[in-house]
Amino acid sequence: MKRRDFLTAAGLGGVALATQGLASCATGPKLYADKTYNINRGYQFIPKLKLSKDRIIKETVGLRPFRPSGPRIEKVQLGNKTIVHNYGHGGSGWSLSWGTGNLARNLVKETSEKKIALLGCGTVGIATATLLQESGYEVTIYTKDLPPNVTSNLATGTWSPASRVCDKSKATPEFEKVWEDATRFSFRRLQMMLGVDDIVQWTDEYSVHKSIPTSTDGNGGREIFHIEGLAPNWNEISRKDHPFKADLVRKRSNMIFNIPSYLNFHLNNFLLRGGKLKIQEIKTLEEIDALPEKVVVNCMGLGAKSVFNDEEIMPVSGQLACLIPQTEVNYKLTTQGAYFITRKDGIYLGGNGIDGSWDTTPKRELTEKWIDILIDLMNDMKG
Repeated sequence: MKRRDFLTAAGLGGVALATQGLASCATGPKLYADKTYNINRGYQFIPKLKLSKDRIIKETVGLRPFRPSGPRIEKVQLGNKTIVHNYGHGGSGWSLSWGTGNLARNLVKETSEKKIALLGCGTVGIATATLLQESGYEVTIYTKDLPPNVTSNLATGTWSPASRVCDKSKATPEFEKVWEDATRFSFRRLQMMLGVDDIVQWTDEYSVHKSIPTSTDGNGGREIFHIEGLAPNWNEISRKDHPFKADLVRKRSNMIFNIPSYLNFHLNNFLLRGGKLKIQEIKTLEEIDALPEKVVVNCMGLGAKSVFNDEEIMPVSGQLACLIPQTEVNYKLTTQGAYFITRKDGIYLGGNGIDGSWDTTPKRELTEKWIDILIDLMNDMKG
């Protein structure tokens, strides 16, 4: 073939390929417009939650340990014992546990002791004990109960470092700095757990308002602090990009803690590293004085109220209802009067918080109210 004929043929071939490519592109929108794969319509990827009263498998009420001035993180002397307090996190215990545990560890480092007693076996206690081990301390946990029979098992398990962490009117600049340091440390630490048995994972979270609310922060105004750029912010979604019958819909990515596996993972690791565990309820200061360790880290939560005569700490009760797990539903949603969060062990419904309540008896009528609210929302969804 002559060079000119070759170039002509190649040119025609190129035109043919280009034409074929254009033809393929022309059919592309039809493919992407299909209901099963539409990158421009997010609502096609939001499966509906199955809701009915016969899917309820358990109801619980947890008590958040709230202090208006914020968590107590300080070192005090009690006779010949050094007490390091780390309790009173409100609704932020799961999120702040590693950060306040690090602050407590720094206070322990100011002593010369290497054998540490730690009171409490919730998420704050386990995180603090782990951090102490990493710094070479011999740690013994003294606890009344073990997971799943601890308050930490009755939480929703989402990243919410400023949830009921303090009373905004009592928040000092000094406390806000402490909170920020603890939040940043916890956030970095939790990123190291991603991919480990799904104990921590990222998921989508939606805030759905049928009418425009007076406050649009997506969390009922309880997140009084915020660090810009640490975790994704809320973004408003246009009507064409969501399936909800609502005037305001916002979305962000957020972390979820799969509570049973998370607590078991860290507690087992604590024991594998040589940590000791003693089932012993501490009710008095005399019992603390009788412990062999000279440094005691207090992570007792509400238990600290009577033992250490803390008049400031009070319970904030919150009911949860658990539905049968639904694999395809992997997002969290909050709307007026109710929310749900998806975890490996079930779909958790909630929506209340009662200051000063010690009542741990679930109320079925409250669960049914949440189900009715969410059924209406799901029934109005497109698709």
